[in-house]
Amino acid sequence: MFKLNLKIALRNLWKNKTYTIINILGLSIGMACCILIFMFINYQMSYDKGYKNEDQIYRVVSTWNYADGNNFSSQGVPLPLAPALRNDFSAQLEKVSAIQQAFGIVKINDAKGNEKLKTQERTFYIEPEFFDIFDFKWLAGQADELKNPNTTILTKETATRFFGDWKNAVGKSFNYQNNENYKVIGVIDDLPKNSSFPIRIVLSYKNYKNKNMDRWGSCSSSSECYVLLKKGVDINSLSAPMAQFVNKYYTDKGPGKEGHHFQALSQIHYDPEYGNFAGNTMPMKEIYGLMVIGAFLMLTACINFINLATAQSISRSKEIGVRKVMGSMRKQLIVQFLTETFSLTLIALLFACVLTEAALPGMRNLFNIDMAFNIFQYPSIFLFMVALTVVVACLSGFYPALVMSGFSPALAIKNKVKANTGGLGLRKVLVVVQFALTVVLIIGTLFIINQMKYIRERPIGFNPSAIALVDIPNDSISRTRFDVLKSRIMQVPGVKNLTLCMSAPSSSNNNESNFSYNSSKDADFQVNTKVGDENYFKTFGLDFVAGRAFSKSDTIREYVVNETLLKRLNVPNPQEAVGKKLNISGRSGQIVGVVKDFNNNSLRDGISPIAISTYKKGYYTMAVKLDSKQIMQGMADIQKIWNNVFPEYVYSSSFMDDEINSYYESEKIMGTLFKVFAGVIIFISFIGLFGLISFVAAQRTKEVAIRRVLGASTFELVKMLNGSFLLMVFIANLVAWPLAYVFVSKWLNGFTYRINVSIWPFVIAMCISLIITLITVSMRSLRAAKANAIDALKYE
Repeated sequence: MFKLNLKIALRNLWKNKTYTIINILGLSIGMACCILIFMFINYQMSYDKGYKNEDQIYRVVSTWNYADGNNFSSQGVPLPLAPALRNDFSAQLEKVSAIQQAFGIVKINDAKGNEKLKTQERTFYIEPEFFDIFDFKWLAGQADELKNPNTTILTKETATRFFGDWKNAVGKSFNYQNNENYKVIGVIDDLPKNSSFPIRIVLSYKNYKNKNMDRWGSCSSSSECYVLLKKGVDINSLSAPMAQFVNKYYTDKGPGKEGHHFQALSQIHYDPEYGNFAGNTMPMKEIYGLMVIGAFLMLTACINFINLATAQSISRSKEIGVRKVMGSMRKQLIVQFLTETFSLTLIALLFACVLTEAALPGMRNLFNIDMAFNIFQYPSIFLFMVALTVVVACLSGFYPALVMSGFSPALAIKNKVKANTGGLGLRKVLVVVQFALTVVLIIGTLFIINQMKYIRERPIGFNPSAIALVDIPNDSISRTRFDVLKSRIMQVPGVKNLTLCMSAPSSSNNNESNFSYNSSKDADFQVNTKVGDENYFKTFGLDFVAGRAFSKSDTIREYVVNETLLKRLNVPNPQEAVGKKLNISGRSGQIVGVVKDFNNNSLRDGISPIAISTYKKGYYTMAVKLDSKQIMQGMADIQKIWNNVFPEYVYSSSFMDDEINSYYESEKIMGTLFKVFAGVIIFISFIGLFGLISFVAAQRTKEVAIRRVLGASTFELVKMLNGSFLLMVFIANLVAWPLAYVFVSKWLNGFTYRINVSIWPFVIAMCISLIITLITVSMRSLRAAKANAIDALKYE
């Protein structure tokens, strides 16, 4: 029976080629998009999975809540927090480990003592307990020896790159930062890419030195702390002990409302508020957004199928009547029609697989992740495809099967089934729903494009154009060469200015510290500290509203602050602050200038209170302002001079514009996806519309012919056929506008600086949908209106 049903189904699909092609095209594109979206979401949801005790692993994060409503969050913790937790939470925490990110030069010599490798690497100072918390796969050695100074653990790939074969790496040594030699005591397997830990080189935490090792008032995002909960301990029960812990270690001199809480390992990848070392967070709202888009796409394709199937049911009424007269039960007819739907869906799935494979390289490039369309390697993809096929076939085919199997045999054989049989009202509702979804995506895309344009064009308080950020070493020997480096680079053609600093005005590297103003007690909020020399303001184009820049000196302690700091201190006149004392973490100095506010982070966040000072030991970056016409040659000359001044180090540089653009990577990705999927859903909607008007025109052939004979013009006939579709699309816009407004408003609320929700994107979306509808429907209705009336009437 199944074989017979399949043969009949394929025969009917072949007979109605236009219907089949339109449905296969719509379904295959929709299914391909859904498969790609599922693969991406499946990859994102697999982050930080597979650890033995993953449900008991937590990261400690920091928050500062201020009386004026300004809050600050950080993935980092003060350096003394880990040993204090180990002591105070011994009853609740099995293990506690600090981890500190750093960057440094790794040098490896051959057997003869000659240098064979010199490279700049990201490293992590880690305590041995970290490897009790995370059960990484060990290939050689063990973590216990990491408690000894000058020891290191490498991943398999890094050990192979350094020493040729990871199996021979244990016992070997390398030099770090031209200072200390580290002995390899273990090799672990490479961490997967879907991990929040970009660990390649682990250094003994015993070697980490920092002036803030005992200070609770300083916090850097480079310092994290992980804990392993004891079995049976409820994480919620630690809230009260943590509040007591904060009161114990944070004195009255602090901002007063510091806080820490435990963040589950499973949440780290999805929480952009805190971030992670890998810098690859994916907010859950964006994952949910992709799920909704996938549902929109598939629903649109299914609506096409339902509309076309119910419209086509009239032409198959005689076939249904004959089947019923010959004894077919309604259940048998439903099975027959569902077989057709499953056959068509399976064919569409095959085309969808081809489209998925073709689109995968672009998907990998867009998200910069390693995805493979391999059902054997990832069985979940196969299960999703099976589920998708069943859902699409049932959703698309069940209602048309019910409608067609319910025809009266007497009316069907006489070909008297009315044109509105099969749910003309439902078809109109489905068209409205389909175009409402389309309009929502169009409006969302327009707002995303406008917001990203606003971000690119909005002044951020300084000029980031044509500024190269060059890393510089900062040890006692290297600092003696800073003046030589500056004087030689200033002679390079195209170099306008340069400054030595810790980081650019806008940077992901932000440090917060306690401070006091004008010899009073510590303020009830923290200040964002930046370090730069006397050329910092001129190089970055920072404007002064009062006072001056630093004096040229390495010893005089002077501060330049921004307007926001004074506003938070209730100092109305910037000139009034000049000459006042500022004490930041024990470094006291005089305020000599006030600069206009500038964005120190992305436009999602507000401007922080900022204090800038000189501090030669804090210079890790050289910012060079270049003539935009001489960038390429200028950068080549700068690299040559840098290598000559610091031959024992590795040159590394980037551009300020690229750093700022990186803040909005997720928005750029979502913007691209919205544009692509909006285009796809528009295409699916309008091929369905073209198919539907084709059937409507065919059903009204006789009416069109009679009207033409009675004198109706081509324009009047096209207007008659177009009217109902344009009305449905207009209603779809009215339905879509409130939905789009809610979506757009919530998305824009994620930005401190954002565009206003104006009416124009809504109007443009309406115009786009109406114009494309008019063109699509007119193409087919014009053909019907121009058809020879005699051909339609001669059999009467």
